[in-house]
Amino acid sequence: MTDASDASSQDTFISHLIELRTRLLRAVMAVLAIFVVLFIYPGPSLIYDILAQPMLASLPQGTRMIATGVITPFMVPIKVTLLASFVLALPVVLYQAWAFVAPGLYRHEQRLALPLIISSTLLFLLGMAFCYFVVFHTVFSFIAHFAPQSITPAPDIEAYVNFVLTMFIAFGVTFEVPIAVVLLVKTGMVTVKKLREVRGYVVVGAFVVAAVVTPPDVLSQILLAAPLCLLYEIGILAGAAIEKRKPAADEADEARELSRTDEPTGESGD
Repeated sequence: MTDASDASSQDTFISHLIELRTRLLRAVMAVLAIFVVLFIYPGPSLIYDILAQPMLASLPQGTRMIATGVITPFMVPIKVTLLASFVLALPVVLYQAWAFVAPGLYRHEQRLALPLIISSTLLFLLGMAFCYFVVFHTVFSFIAHFAPQSITPAPDIEAYVNFVLTMFIAFGVTFEVPIAVVLLVKTGMVTVKKLREVRGYVVVGAFVVAAVVTPPDVLSQILLAAPLCLLYEIGILAGAAIEKRKPAADEADEARELSRTDEPTGESGD
């Protein structure tokens, strides 16, 4: 009996590994497929030029960025194209992750998971867009006007891309704050009342995080900390709306799922 149970557990574990491998391969193939399309058209060079536009707009007329490495002019556009491919394939990647964990969720959890995936994708892209169109333009213009007239800035493209990636991740994660707050309230880990009580600590923490991940200037720190605080308040409002609704349907679904698992599987004897 024990050997049969161990064998069944091992088969289940192996099947989960196979399922995980399948989902990962599908996600990687989606990213690579989009990468091939972007590599053919519009091409890595044009994609990098679009990414570099906020910096180029702040430089003096006729000034260009430089590449100090031998293969940097080739590798950096490839890196940027791969990043763009991952961003475009993000819905597919998140769907594969959801499809892997969905069989182990209750029905009310499955109903919650898919909207969370969609909303988290949109918020991450919105954070990147805010960073590109607002933050980069403001910060680069501020730095260019602050720089002494005796200096001609010529940023290295590799350093610029690393900076851009850090800022994209920082703002993308920042815009996920409402999702995190909603999940904390939905799972019962924290109440809206508690979230309101720690509001002051969150504001201080927001500025500390902004000081760590952004350049050492006050403007960029404010541009990250202010949206973080605002999104925290939005998350509190969404959490309050969730708390007001009675989770009767969710509890009923969970009760039905538990009753199914508790049903006897063997046949009764005479």
